[in-house]
Amino acid sequence: MEKRTGVVTFAGNPIALLGKEVKVGDKAPAFTLLDNGLGEKTLADYAGKVKVISVVPSLDTGVCDAQTRWFNQNVSKLGENVVVLTVSVDLPFAQKRWCGAAGINQVETLSDHRDLSFGENYGFILEGLRLLSRGIVVIDKDDVVRYVEYVPEVTSAVNFDAAEAATKELV
Repeated sequence: MEKRTGVVTFAGNPIALLGKEVKVGDKAPAFTLLDNGLGEKTLADYAGKVKVISVVPSLDTGVCDAQTRWFNQNVSKLGENVVVLTVSVDLPFAQKRWCGAAGINQVETLSDHRDLSFGENYGFILEGLRLLSRGIVVIDKDDVVRYVEYVPEVTSAVNFDAAEAATKELV
């Protein structure tokens, strides 16, 4: 598995990212994730839609919570042909519990816990932690990557304005 150093820090400490880095213009790699009912979800399940993938280490942290709530609140502004997916390695049961408690109903939470398929194929695995780094990937309706952000400090927020602007250009 590809290993990249010097890309991110976690609480100020350098940490390597594992997996292949995705770049704007790349064909979006396949993935298999689990939904809150343990059903498999793949990239193909969202064919013909603009996909905003919000990547977080764990929904049970303040920054991840705020990131997911922001997208939940702002999804309707992005258009009916846009789907927002929040991907973490939290167990599907924990994601379901968190969504219920937080009133999340516009964002689909998906778990990469079983296979780390998304993390490996998109280059978001934090080495040695079995967590994903923080970031955003926007994929157009033809499954081409149009925006990518690997947040340099995992405990910092994503660039919401840039992700929203990139998405609006596609709808």
